[in-house]
Amino acid sequence: MAGPKRPHKPKQVPSRKQILEFIERSDQPAGKREIAKAFGLRGSDKIALKALLKDMADEGLIDSAPGRAFHKMGGIPKVTVLKIVEIDGNEAIGVPERWEADNAPVPRLRIREKGRRAALAIGDRILARTEERGQGHIAYLMKKLAQSSDMLMGIVEKDERDRYWLKPVDRKIRRSTAILDLGDAEPGNLVLAEPLKRGSQVKARVKEILGDPFAPKSFSLIAIHKFEIPQHFPDAVLKEAAQATKLPLSNEKREDLRDIPIVAIDPSDARDHDDAIWAVPDDSPDNAGGFKAIVAIADVSFYVRPGSRIDKEAYKRGNSVYFPDRVVPMLPEALSTDVCSLKQNVDRAALACHLTIDAKGQVIATRFTRAIVKLAGNIAYEDAQAAMDGDLEHPLKTSVLEPLWACWKLLAKARDSREPLNLDLPEKRVVLDDQGRIEEIAIRERLDAHRVVEDFMIAANVAAAKMLESKKSPVIYRVHETPSREKLIALKDYLKSFDISFAMGQVVKPSVFNRLIEKVDDALLLPLIMEQILRSQTQAYYGHTNMGHFGLSLGSYAHFTSPIRRYADLIVHRALVSACKLEQPSPEDRDIPKKSGLTSDEAGRLDRISEKISQLERRAMMAERETVDRYISAHLSDKIGQILKCRITGVQNFGFFATVEELGGDGLVPVRTLGAERFDYDEVKHQLTGIDSGVTYTIGQKIELRLVEANPATGSLLFELAEGANHMLSRPAPYRKHKGKARHKNKTGRPANIRGNRGKGRKK
Repeated sequence: MAGPKRPHKPKQVPSRKQILEFIERSDQPAGKREIAKAFGLRGSDKIALKALLKDMADEGLIDSAPGRAFHKMGGIPKVTVLKIVEIDGNEAIGVPERWEADNAPVPRLRIREKGRRAALAIGDRILARTEERGQGHIAYLMKKLAQSSDMLMGIVEKDERDRYWLKPVDRKIRRSTAILDLGDAEPGNLVLAEPLKRGSQVKARVKEILGDPFAPKSFSLIAIHKFEIPQHFPDAVLKEAAQATKLPLSNEKREDLRDIPIVAIDPSDARDHDDAIWAVPDDSPDNAGGFKAIVAIADVSFYVRPGSRIDKEAYKRGNSVYFPDRVVPMLPEALSTDVCSLKQNVDRAALACHLTIDAKGQVIATRFTRAIVKLAGNIAYEDAQAAMDGDLEHPLKTSVLEPLWACWKLLAKARDSREPLNLDLPEKRVVLDDQGRIEEIAIRERLDAHRVVEDFMIAANVAAAKMLESKKSPVIYRVHETPSREKLIALKDYLKSFDISFAMGQVVKPSVFNRLIEKVDDALLLPLIMEQILRSQTQAYYGHTNMGHFGLSLGSYAHFTSPIRRYADLIVHRALVSACKLEQPSPEDRDIPKKSGLTSDEAGRLDRISEKISQLERRAMMAERETVDRYISAHLSDKIGQILKCRITGVQNFGFFATVEELGGDGLVPVRTLGAERFDYDEVKHQLTGIDSGVTYTIGQKIELRLVEANPATGSLLFELAEGANHMLSRPAPYRKHKGKARHKNKTGRPANIRGNRGKGRKK
C-alpha cells in the first residue's frame, strides 16, 4: 500500500543572474515554462518565478519576444523572425521583424545559410537562429516564411483584359502587383493594400482608399506611409498633453523676465515659436563696447518629462517633419503650437541662456535659468528686415531691433574670424496656392534678419554644450566631422579637370574651401565648385562623443534652440536642468512624472538615443525631399514635350541626371537615348564621352532637354535630348581629339561599352 503523498518541497527560485545565464545559454526560445522546467519549479514556485520575471522586465534586465519567450533587454531572441533589408554581395542582411527595445537601435544581422542558397531577396521573412559574436549577432537561416502583412501603397490600374493591378508609388519598385480583392476601389484610386501569398506569387487585397493620387495632399501622404512616419497621436498621449498644459508656472522658482522686451523673429507662416532674443549694450565698465543678450527657448522639458507617454511618443518620432502642405509634429498641438510656443503678451515658460558678449564678439560669460517670459512681439523676418532698412515703421525698431542688430554685428565679426564654411547655395521652397497646388518654386531670400537669428542661435548652442562640459554632464553633440580622405581625393580629381589645384598634404579647415571658392572668378563655374565641395562634406549627426563641428568651425556644439521640433534639443534641456540644478518637480496631484531633468537611464544610453534620432532625422529629410519631387513632377506634368533649360547634376554609366533650372526636380536621361555611338564613363570626372564624336556630358553642364515623362505619383522625371537644342557646355572643357579612339579608357585599357561599366571592361 502506497504511503501518504509527501508534500512538495519548494525549490529555491533562481536568482536574476542565474536566469540571465540560462537565457543566454539556451539554444531555443526561453519562456517561463522552459525556465521553470530547467530549475525544477512547480506550484507556488512558478508563481514566484512569474513575479520575478515581471520585476526583471520592469527593471530593464530582460525583454519579451514573440511567443512569450524572454531575452536580454536590448538583445535578440535565440530564435526569431527577421526581415531581409539588404543584399550585400552574396550575403543577406536582416533586422528583427518586431523590435520593442526603445532604448536600443535596431540590430542588423548577417544571414548565414547552410547548403544551397535560399535565394533570399529584400522584403523576405525568415525564421532564424541567432548567435552573439563579439559586439554583434549573426543569424542562421532555418526556413523562409510567408510574406508579412505589411501594407502596400499604390495606384489601382486596369489593363486591356479587365485585370486590376497595384502600380507602386515608390520609384524603386518596378513591378505592379495583381489585385485579388478590389473592394470599393476604382481605377485611379490611391490605396493601401494587404499583400497575400498565393503560391509563388504575391497578390494584393485593397484595405483602404486614400483618394486621388494626384491631389496635392496625397504627395505628402505617400511619403508619410512609405517612411512609416507616425502622424496620429494615441488618445493616451493627447490626454496626458492636456494635463501637462495645466502645470502651474511658479514665479518663485523662475526668473521673471516679463518686463524685458524679448522678441521672436520667425517665418511669416510659422505656427510654433521656440526661440526669442534680446540684447542691450553692457554698461559694465570692464566690458566697454560689449553687450548683454538673452536667448529664450521654450521650456519643453517642463511639460515633457522623462518616461511620460508624451516623451515616449516624441522619442519614437525624433523630430517634426515639414512638408509643403502640412507639418507632422513631434509633440501634440496642445504643446507645440500652444502652451510651449512663445507668443506675444502671453506668459510662457522658458529656459533662458544669458550671454555676455565683448567688443570682439566673443562670449565671455554664460548662465542658464528657468524663466517666465512675455514676448514684446512675434515679428516676421521680412518685417524685421524692412524696419531696419527704413521701409516699414515698427514700434520696436529703436528699442529692440537696433540693439539686436548692433550686437549681431559683433557676433558676425567673431564668426568671420573663425571662418566657417561659406557655401552660398540657393535654397528653394515650394509655394502653394489656396487649392494646395504649386504656385511657384521660389528661391528663399537670404536676409540679414535670418543671419541675426542664426548667429544668436549658434551662440546659445555653443554655450549649452560648453556649460554641460564644465559641469561634467553627458551631452548629445551635433557632430560634423572633417571630410574623409576618399572624398577629398575625389574633389581633387574633379577640380583638376578645371585646371584647379588642391593640395592633399595641408591641414583641412573650412577656410581651405573658402579660399578655393574665392579664387573662382567664373560665374558659371562657381556654383559647380560649391556644389562639389558640398558633396565632399560628411553628413552631420548626433553623437555623445564630441568630434566638433567642421562646417561651423566650432570645437563644441549642441542643439539647444528647437526643443519643440527636435528630440535632441529636449535631451540637452534636460541635461541643463540637472547640471544647473533647475529642477521643478510636478505637483503630487498630477499624473505626470515628477522629475524634468536628465535621468540616469537616459544618461547611460545617450549613444543609442543619438543613433536613433540621427536615423529619424535622415528619414525626415528623405520624406521631405521625395514629397517636393512629387510636387515638382505635378507642376511639370502639363509641360510634356516641351524643351526645358536644365543642368546636369549627376552622371552614371547608365545615363545622366539633370534638374530643371530655377525649379528643381531631378530627371534621368538614359544613355540608350544619347545616340547609336558608344560612350565612355569616367567615374572620377563624373563624365560620359562619346567615343566617336567626343561629345561630353558632365556635372554642372547646362543643357536643353525635352521632357518625356513627369510622374507625380513617384516624383520621377524622364528627359531626352532635344533635336536642335543647345547641348554644348556653357564653359567648354579642354578636349583633344583622338582619331576615333576613346579619350578615356578603363583599367583594362579598353573603352567601356554603351552602359559605361565603371572601368570593368566590356560586358561579357
